[in-house]
Amino acid sequence: MSSDRLRLMAVHAHPDDESSKGAATTARYAAEGVEVLVVTCTGGERGDVLNPHYGPAPEGLEAMRAVRREEMAAAAAALGVQQRWLGFVDSGLPEGDPLPPLPEGSFATLPLEEASAPLVAAVREFRPHVITTYDPSGGYPHPDHIMCHRVSVEAFATAGDPERYRGQGEPWTPLKLYYNHGFSLARMRAVHDAIVAAGGESPFSDWIDSRQAREVPEREVTTRIACADHFAQRDAALRAHATQIDPEGWFFAVPREVEVATWPAEEYELAESRVETTLPETDLFAGVRGTEHAR
Repeated sequence: MSSDRLRLMAVHAHPDDESSKGAATTARYAAEGVEVLVVTCTGGERGDVLNPHYGPAPEGLEAMRAVRREEMAAAAAALGVQQRWLGFVDSGLPEGDPLPPLPEGSFATLPLEEASAPLVAAVREFRPHVITTYDPSGGYPHPDHIMCHRVSVEAFATAGDPERYRGQGEPWTPLKLYYNHGFSLARMRAVHDAIVAAGGESPFSDWIDSRQAREVPEREVTTRIACADHFAQRDAALRAHATQIDPEGWFFAVPREVEVATWPAEEYELAESRVETTLPETDLFAGVRGTEHAR
């Protein structure tokens, strides 16, 4: 890491999240010379095999963890980014009524300071100017996504405080915190309408018309990052997660020419800034780039 380069840290819950949320943004910044580090909180050990073309699922947590580490390495290479594991165990997605308890010792069950300490250490070591993560809902209500939000906010707030998390490295104060807006209803509707207008079949029809979609709150968009030139890298990173991503599934059901023409950017919500900036933004480093902070 060189001290005179801009640095971006993207914090995610599981391997594959970095490829489905903000991937083209990280690929763009990496290509421009920004140091980009993806931090993955858990090993994704309790993820199901979601790709019907994959074959037999790895048996047991250790086997699944090993496979997903290989997938993550391939995805990071496709995006051109660095990657770091925090080492926590996937909590799984509880199902049923009532919901069963989460597995003991899994990421979402840990006390906040215990779960945040490795991320604080990573922030102090990598020294990002900007951190991206999920909004308070987690983007969707997976317990690990919600915990990912909590530890990211905690690390942003405390990494620069020498009295907090002693023994986790020299203090570093990141300057901006963003929430990803990966699957906004506005984006889905715009792409859906474009596909239908072109005479195609939209993969979003049922979801847009559902009650669930109507109840999803739309959060404020403050920042749009033009990154269509890096959609191919995003797609390659998605395919690298072969246990999770069906290469014939809905991620790839939108014609790329339609996506580029309709929605060529990824969106973010500026949650907190320690530098002056003007909204709306087109750069995660607005207010940082070219100032004394960029060191």
